[in-house]
Amino acid sequence: MSKDLKPFRESIDAIDDKILALLNERAKVVMAVGQTKKDSSAPFYVPSRENAIYARLCSKSTGPFPEDGIRRVFREIISASLALEEPMKVAFLGPVATFTHVAAMQQFGLSATLVAQKSISAVFDEVERGRADYGVVPVENSNEGVVTHTLDMFMETGLKIYAEILLEISHDLLSLSGELEDIQRIYSHPQALAQCRKWLEENLPDIPLIDVASTAAAAQFAATDRGAAAIASAMAGSRYDLRPVKVSIADNPNNFTRFLIVSDQFPAPSGEDKTSVMFCINDEPGILWRMLEPFSKHAVNLTKIESRPLKKRAWEYVFFLDMEGHIENEPVRAAIAELEPQCKFLKILGSYPRARG
Repeated sequence: MSKDLKPFRESIDAIDDKILALLNERAKVVMAVGQTKKDSSAPFYVPSRENAIYARLCSKSTGPFPEDGIRRVFREIISASLALEEPMKVAFLGPVATFTHVAAMQQFGLSATLVAQKSISAVFDEVERGRADYGVVPVENSNEGVVTHTLDMFMETGLKIYAEILLEISHDLLSLSGELEDIQRIYSHPQALAQCRKWLEENLPDIPLIDVASTAAAAQFAATDRGAAAIASAMAGSRYDLRPVKVSIADNPNNFTRFLIVSDQFPAPSGEDKTSVMFCINDEPGILWRMLEPFSKHAVNLTKIESRPLKKRAWEYVFFLDMEGHIENEPVRAAIAELEPQCKFLKILGSYPRARG
């Protein structure tokens, strides 16, 4: 070892020893918290508390450790701490290395048990039957719009939205060789292909595009075929030993997907929440205006309006609304109370912490 480096390494070792001691001290407090939660039947996972921890630590930091690094380190500390309180099982839309898997890892860390499911309905079923504590499913992409199957599942189940995740999506072109000239076909999910269409038309106009069930499945195909490439996440490339041909090929670099964490619980107010409702209205003249008027009257900001056909009745629709605020906030409660008499049915899907973009 260089004599010049020795004192620095000794200092780092001493600091690491202090960090380890503090982590174990924190773990003892966490275990006491877990027992208190168990005795009072309080929820073990509270996303608003995690957000408050991240925000407090980032505001107190004076550097040079990066803010994103603080979030990543403490996400894993919190994940391991939750595992001490109670083993947590999370179902997600698979297979492994999809963007939903990345979102689940981002939210729950590596200490949670993440279980891939073959479909969105299977994720809901795992949670509804109590075989998973939470489920993670995509609900909309900033470029391609809503995932209709997720909205439909709220009509068929009693599950609620417990939290949301915003994930920036980076589509990479991956192959075994990493060489553009070796590509004879490209696999990916239809949404990923659509989000990269301009780049593909300009750079690989004559290469056939093949739809598959997920970006991770595309990476699996590319891993067994030297003439194939996949559009998938960097995580999928790493998992299946693929090399990047070109990174970040999406036509719009501002590409985010919103995911929902589903549960059978309602989280407590965090002070920075959203509320989601679904309802079906009577078909009457002026009903759409009357549907929105209570929210304007009570100064409740609507952030999303979506409609889906009501499958059991032709030409009738169910509406989904997202709004700022928690159902326990008086303006939100009052607006929904005024809306409800005009509806055939109304269901509150959840009041949950708003994701930070």
